[in-house]
Amino acid sequence: MTKYRLEYIWLDGYQPVPNLRGKTKIVESISPPSLSEIPQWNFDGSSTQQAEGKFSDCLLKPVALYPDASRTNGLLVMCEVLNPDGTPHPSNSRATILDDPDAWFGFEQEYFLYYDGRPLGFPEKGYPGPQGTYYTGVGYKNVGNIARNIVEEHLDLCLAAGINHEGINAEVAMGQWEFQIFGKGSAKAADDVWIARYLLMRLCEKYHVDVELHCKPIRGDWNGSGMHTNFSTKFMREVGGKDYFERLMAAFEKYRDEHIAVYGPDNELRLTGLHETQSIDKFSYGLADRGASIRVPHSFISNGYRGYLEDRRPNSQADPYQVASRILKTISLVPTA
Repeated sequence: MTKYRLEYIWLDGYQPVPNLRGKTKIVESISPPSLSEIPQWNFDGSSTQQAEGKFSDCLLKPVALYPDASRTNGLLVMCEVLNPDGTPHPSNSRATILDDPDAWFGFEQEYFLYYDGRPLGFPEKGYPGPQGTYYTGVGYKNVGNIARNIVEEHLDLCLAAGINHEGINAEVAMGQWEFQIFGKGSAKAADDVWIARYLLMRLCEKYHVDVELHCKPIRGDWNGSGMHTNFSTKFMREVGGKDYFERLMAAFEKYRDEHIAVYGPDNELRLTGLHETQSIDKFSYGLADRGASIRVPHSFISNGYRGYLEDRRPNSQADPYQVASRILKTISLVPTA
C-alpha cells in the first residue's frame, strides 16, 4: 500500500474576491485513487467566512483531480463547498454554471509578481523605464532576475498536472506576466485556472515572492491586468451567422451591468478606455479591436460569423467560475432562430 498526499483545494467566503484554501489528507491505496474514489471531507467554515462557530462544518466535494509534481505521490483535489445537507454553499460559484459539455472557454490570466511591496524589476524608489520593451521581452533589463525561473517552473508544474496550458509570455509592464488556459466543457478551463493560480502562489512561497492579481496595482500610465475570456458554444462554432451574432451582442449589451458585477472588483480602475480597454460604462464590439468590450477575431467573420469571441472585460482577480456562469447564462437567453 502507498500513502498518497491529497491536497483538497477550495474557495473561501471572502468578498469581493475569494481566497484559495487547501489542506492535506493522507490516504493509503494500492494505486493512485481516481476522482470517484476521493472521499468527501470537511473543514471549519467559521475560519473561512463560510459558517458560524456554533454550526461550523462545511463539506468538500471533489470535482477535479490533478497530479502534483511537487510532492511525492501527490494529488491536487479541486473541490466545491457544500452545506452540511449536501446543497451548494452560497459561496460555491462553480455550482451556478450551466452544464454545457460543448461550451469552450479560454482564459488569459495576467498577473504581477511582487517582491518587498513592488513589482519584480521595479527599483526601490521610483519607476523603471516606461512601457514598450517589456511585452514578450527578453533579457535582464526587461524581465528581471528570477521572474523567468518562476514562470518556467510554474509552466512545468501545470503541464505535469495535466492543465491545458496554451502559452506564457511577459506582459506590457515590468514584472507582469500571463498564462493562457483552454478547456472544453462548462467548468474545465475554470477548474484549471484555479489550480494554476494555486500552483503559482505555492511555488512563489519559496522565492519569497507574492502573486498580485489586483487589476490595477500600479496607478498611472501602466497597463492593468485582465483575464480576457474567449468563449464559444457548439452553435456558435457550427451554425452562427450574422443575425445570431447581432442578437448575441445585443444581449451582452443588455446585461452589461450583470457581467461587470462578476468580472472582478475595482474594474473601473482598469476599464478606462485607455490601455487597450473600453470604458466600464460602455459596451462595444469590433473586428480585432482590443479597445472594445468584445473583440471579434478575423477568423470569426471570414468563417461566416462562426467560431469564438473574446470578452476583454474580465479582470485578473475575477472568479472564472462566475465569468463562465454569466457568459453562458447570457448566451442561453439568445434565440438561435
